[in-house]
Order: sequence, then C-alpha cells, then structure tokens
Amino acid sequence: MMKRLSVIVFSFVIGFSSCISDRENDQIIFQRNLVDIENYVTENPITSVKEFNDPTTGIRIYWQELSGSGELAEIGDTLWVDYTGKLLNNFVFDTSIDSVARQNNMFNPNRDYEPFVMLYGLTGLIVGFEFALSKMEEGDIATVLMPGLYGYGAQGQGSIPPNAPLIFEVNLLELRRKE
Repeated sequence: MMKRLSVIVFSFVIGFSSCISDRENDQIIFQRNLVDIENYVTENPITSVKEFNDPTTGIRIYWQELSGSGELAEIGDTLWVDYTGKLLNNFVFDTSIDSVARQNNMFNPNRDYEPFVMLYGLTGLIVGFEFALSKMEEGDIATVLMPGLYGYGAQGQGSIPPNAPLIFEVNLLELRRKE
C-alpha cells in the first residue's frame, strides 16, 4: 500500500513539475520573441504615421496610412484584406497579392490572388492578425509584428517554424456591416 501511494505521489510531483516547466518555457519563449521583435524594429525601422504597442501581448502595429474613415470592425462584419505574412528574416510565407507572390518565388498558378474575405470575429484567424484588425479602420494600411504565441504558436505551420514571431503587412480595403 505504501509503495503504491509513493508511486502516486511521485507521479503527481512529476506531472506537476512538468506543467510548471511548460509555463516557464512558454514565458522564456515569449520573452525571447519580444527581444527578437525589438531587434527587428531597431535594425529595420518601420516608417509610420501612428504606432501602437501592447506591452501585455507584445503586438506592435505601425500604420503607414490612416484613412480617417472612423469605421472599426464589429463582430460579424465582412472584411476584405490584402496581406503579406513574413518571418523576422523577411521570408514571405503567404500573401494575397499576385505581384508579391511572384517577387518572392512563391507564386502558385492554382491560387487566386485576391483580397482575403472574412467574417470578423467569426473566422478563427490567428489571434494577432485579428487583434490588429480590431485596431484598424477601413482604408488603413499597417505593419503588424506579433510574438509566436499570437501567431501559429508551438506547432508552427508549413514553412513557419514553431514559436516564430510574425510580421503582417495589412491593408484593410473594405468593411461591410453585418445585416
């Protein structure tokens, strides 16, 4: 009986310590991402007319153009967005723009390069992309940087490594209110 209790307690301690370790690892990765983003911005200054930096999430938004439309997305609105997604080494992993795909040798003739159409708040996009759209007005153009936690996280995706900080160049072309 004592031996079985010892095994249960030992298992509990190992399980609990691995949870702490995972949280600590996530925090270390997040802090490393913040440093990497800061270094990127220092080495690659982004010209902007407005900036937003959320210290809690580490998401940064640099507007290249402000429309002044006053039209912010609400849940269920339909958005048309042109975008280019990059890693911090400027490797383009996705785009909705034909010319950008061709310039970066990633053009796929079987794909339609046109604005991404989405139902805001209902599409299941990566968190950082949707967060940025919540701050943008119809007609705004911005560059968004986000830690991997708000991108594809620990699993990564395709050519995006696990925990990779991401950059998105975003043009919120049109916003139609839900009916």
